[in-house]
Order: sequence, then C-alpha cells, then structure tokens
Amino acid sequence: MFKGIIGLLVGASALAGAALAQQPQPEMQLIRAAVLRVDEERLPPISRLDLPVEDQGFAGARLAIEDNDTTGRFMGQDFEAVEVIASPDTAGAELDKLLAEGIQFVVLLADDRTTLALADQAGDRAMLLNARARGDNLRGADCRFNTIHVAPSHAMLADGLAQFLMWKNWPDWLLVTGSHPEDEALAAAYRRAAAKFGARIVEERVFEDTGGARSTDSGHVQVQAQMPVFTQRAPDYDVLIATDESDVFAPYLPYLTWDPRPVAGSAGLVPRSWHPAMEAWGGMQFQNRFERLANRPIREEDYQAWLALRIVGEAATRTQSADPAELRAFILSPQFDVAGFKGQKLTVRDWDHQVRQPILLTTGLLTTSVSPQDQYLHQTSALDTLGIDRPETECSF
Repeated sequence: MFKGIIGLLVGASALAGAALAQQPQPEMQLIRAAVLRVDEERLPPISRLDLPVEDQGFAGARLAIEDNDTTGRFMGQDFEAVEVIASPDTAGAELDKLLAEGIQFVVLLADDRTTLALADQAGDRAMLLNARARGDNLRGADCRFNTIHVAPSHAMLADGLAQFLMWKNWPDWLLVTGSHPEDEALAAAYRRAAAKFGARIVEERVFEDTGGARSTDSGHVQVQAQMPVFTQRAPDYDVLIATDESDVFAPYLPYLTWDPRPVAGSAGLVPRSWHPAMEAWGGMQFQNRFERLANRPIREEDYQAWLALRIVGEAATRTQSADPAELRAFILSPQFDVAGFKGQKLTVRDWDHQVRQPILLTTGLLTTSVSPQDQYLHQTSALDTLGIDRPETECSF
C-alpha cells in the first residue's frame, strides 16, 4: 500500500515538473554598458613597473560583469560591457557608435579635456561614468549632470594626504610642481588642502621639463642627478610634496633630496583610489579574484572601472529593472549605495556627482593609512571632509 502511495506521489511530482518545464520562462533583462578607453601617445613611464598593459581598465570591467552576473542570474538579469579603444581624435565617433547601438551607460577612461567633450556630446542620451579624469573643474565650473565621477578628484586625493600629514604633525611643506598644466592643477589642490587643514607651504619650486638629454632606455629626461641640487637651500620643512602628473621628476625624489625629509604626493607616500596590496575589508578576496582573472596585480583604473560597472549592477539589482532612466534616477537618489571593499558604503554626492570614497595612502608595497582620519568630523559624512563640500562647490547643474 505504501509503495502505491509513494508511486502516486512520484508520478504527480514528475507531471508537475514536466508542466513547469513547458511553461514559458521569463525573459532575461539585459543591461548593456560600454567601456571606452581613450589612449594618448606619451613617453614611457620612468619606472618600467608602470608600463601600461593591454587590458588596463578592461580587466576591472570584466570582473565587475562577473560580479554583476553572479547576482543577476538569480534576478533574471544579464550584464554585458562592450570594450572600445579610441584615440582623442576618434573618441567622439566611437561614442556615437555606442549611442547608436542603444548603450546608455558608458564607463570612460580619458583625460579631463576629452571627458568634458564627450559628456557634452552625449548630452541626455547616456550617463557617463568617469573612471580616470581627476580634474576639480569637472566637478566644479565644468560639471555636467550626465557624468558620475568614480575616479577621486585632485581635491579628494590632496585632502586625504593632508589629513594624514597633519595627524603626523608635519605641517610645513615644500611644494615642488612640474611645469605642465596638469601638474599645476594638482598643485592648486594641495594649496587648497593646506589652507583647509592648517598646513603651511614654506616655499614653492617648479621643476621645468626641458625635454633635453634623453635616456636611451626610457626616453625620459635623466633628472636623477639633479634632485639633490634642485632641493638644496630650502627653508626648513617637514615633508616635500611633489605634484607631477606628467611623470617627469617625482619618482627620483625619495632619498635624493638635499635634506633628509620624507616625500609625498606624486611619489613616496601616494594617495590613491586603490592599491594591489590592500587586504582589509574583504580586499584580499577581491585581489585574488582579480589576479586569477587578469594574471597581474590590479591598478587604479581597473578598480575604478570595476566600481563604475558595479554601480550600474547594484542599481539594476536593487530596482529589479533594466530601464536606463530608472537606473540613472536610482543611482542619483539618496537611497543608493554600493560596497567597494573600503570599509563603508560608497554613495554619490548630489551637488557634483562625485562618488564618496576613502582615500588610500600608499607606498610601493603597502597601504600606510586610509583617510578620512578619525579626528576629522563632518555633520553629514566624514567622507565629505575629502574634496569639495556642498558649501564650496562651483557646480551648477
């Protein structure tokens, strides 16, 4: 008798399973994005450890798609990201192709000027997620409503370092700036940080890029021998701050200054969005997953591209939607946040669309500290002690 009952139950279960299999399955929601990397011709970096890699930025994006799909497959969502390489001359045409394909989320790896031009070109047809450009102007007078800044700004990086130097009681700075406009833009952020946190710039010096005698190995001006002479006879200072976005001289400064002083900024103790030795807050498993995927350590642009696509993925998961307009609205809403392996949730500032995030202070091998430092408080978020706060912003959407 029991065998008969069991048989009936098994048969009923099989029939039910067959019926479910015959029912039409819900269609997967497809969330499409693109990663547009704009490469420029530049001299090789001073250190061969910094030579660009073919998948720079793209590897981080691929990991983000894997992460998005891990959750998405349970939500009926599928994610993809088209990878495009362009030059400054072809970037506009490549963006138009992506927009014509209906892609409305574009992760952009480009310099300040190209980022601004492409934001104007995209208009209300797409949301750009800036994963490289650091200019404060892009978050200020030249801000655009259609752009989310995933890369930290110059102001955020300078403030993160300034907080640590003041905690160390190193308030007197010698500021050494390169001769290119991007070097001066970063120097302006450090001047502002000094005034904001009570540091004193005892002297400023400009290292001129003469483009003279070239090293046959690297193509760079050989400046190593110039550093002791260039830094002598400075007023007494605690730390030398280098602003060298052009990668001309800063890596030569540590241990070669005339006076025995630490170096920070563009060399020595460097503020970054991410570091390949970061282990805290789940960073170890993140690093391991990236290294298995890319067979190399992670770089800042990889992390920033990863975070940009995770922002899109998180919005899709939380809203259970693939509608670009709905996703954009949620990303910019007070309800949005995303995890970034930095110990706290990351959010988007409504006044300039900068992603709030801690800044890692790093040497070649380790993360020395993470800002904001504990003693710097804020009425809304301690992360808003880094960069341009709401009362200071020049952004007007």
